[in-house]
Amino acid sequence: MDGSGAGTKTGKRPNEQLASWFLRSGWSKGELARQVNRRARQMGAHHISTDTSRVRRWLDGEQPREPIPRILSELFSERFGAVVATEELGLRTTPPSPSISGVDLPWAGPQTVTLLSEFSRSDLMLARRGFLGTSLGLAAGPALIEPMQRWLVPAPGSVPGSVPGAVADGTSAATDGPGLSRLSRPELELLESTTAMFRQWDAQCGGGLRRKAVVGQLHEVTDLLQEPHPPETARRLFTCAAELAELAGWMSYDVGLQPTAQKYFVLALHAAKEAGDKPLGAYILSSMSRQMIHLGRPEDALELIHLAQYGSRECATARTQSMLYAMEARAYANMGQPSKCKRAVRMAEDTFEDVGLGGEPEPDWIRFFSRAELNGENAHSYRDLAYVAGRSPTYASLAEPVMARAVELFRQDEEHQRSYALNLIGMATVHLLKREPEQATELASEALTVARRVRSERVNTRLRKTVDTAARDFGDSAEVVHLTDQLTAQLPETAEAV
Repeated sequence: MDGSGAGTKTGKRPNEQLASWFLRSGWSKGELARQVNRRARQMGAHHISTDTSRVRRWLDGEQPREPIPRILSELFSERFGAVVATEELGLRTTPPSPSISGVDLPWAGPQTVTLLSEFSRSDLMLARRGFLGTSLGLAAGPALIEPMQRWLVPAPGSVPGSVPGAVADGTSAATDGPGLSRLSRPELELLESTTAMFRQWDAQCGGGLRRKAVVGQLHEVTDLLQEPHPPETARRLFTCAAELAELAGWMSYDVGLQPTAQKYFVLALHAAKEAGDKPLGAYILSSMSRQMIHLGRPEDALELIHLAQYGSRECATARTQSMLYAMEARAYANMGQPSKCKRAVRMAEDTFEDVGLGGEPEPDWIRFFSRAELNGENAHSYRDLAYVAGRSPTYASLAEPVMARAVELFRQDEEHQRSYALNLIGMATVHLLKREPEQATELASEALTVARRVRSERVNTRLRKTVDTAARDFGDSAEVVHLTDQLTAQLPETAEAV
């Protein structure tokens, strides 16, 4: 056996569900096999080696073993911009382990620490043998939203007026021991500054370069949380764990590991609740919302953003509130609701004008949301409206000047190269909507130069899709043909998550 995930026969009956999705995808059997192999390598499943004959057997009714069903679910979900469950592909999955699957988890400190420790350890160790992700699935709809709503419910046993993370006897919520700690203040501050450094690396280099380092740091912090600490130290450690888990989720999302990303986001929200940090929780929910938009679930994205806004309305800074309004606009745009989208865009712009006026300290995790990011988000909202409205030139024209401001501001920002690439690609799509292939290829070519420096599968995927669109709509253009050749030569589909 070649280790490619061969399973049992279901008889001679073809898998009509898988065949239907496969036919609509436009992929050849060889292309699907290559994508399965590439995703398997990203997961660490190096034993998988799929070929066209194996794909043909799946279509004929053979049931592949894990992690193939999960991989196929992810690939078709990304292809169609909506969650495609394994069952919809006519495939069976191995029953998941209750300890590391699902998003409906206990909202309690000790369980949060245990789950963070277990999942980060699985990510670090089991991924090397190809097992991580085989028991994970993406949650959506009520299965995702209802558990997240419990973020707003006060923790049981909390004492009014007490420090978040503490219980009645003054000990840490994560332990039963006395409120003593072997962790010194300088060591705690070093942990916090290291988290900020990881975040900076991610912005500069993409999620593929330092993901495992972030997961390793998260695992170390969860080890510390299993020791006794005074309430304030425990609170800061939970904050650190929440930030690291969110960043691990964001990096996983950036390299295309969607179920892994969602699991980290959920665990990060639990840790933020233990820290009593509602603005951080709102930020984590915004990351989850962005992922849902990426997966074609704007209604879920909107629910998550409204939950974030409701939970942080009295304590979030103007910068955080502006970011939430911008994400609300993205959700409305993808739902095809232009009036609500435009209102949210205006709220994001108006609120951003208040940034810094109150003199409140800004947490490091929100400093990325600059005027460049604000323009980029709002421009993408207009661009998304254009696509939802049937490639409307009106909304494309609204997007163009806002996207141009974002590109110009990011061009001067060496720290956020991934955002620069994404906005160059966004500007290229705007020109394609306006049927201006020459301008589009010029911007996409510049984005390709940046993409080669940034290890981000998200950037690579968006760039490939944009070039594919240009080739489909303007295949006779010499500039488009040249760009397609450039992309094939300079950005082959060999990126792997690390």
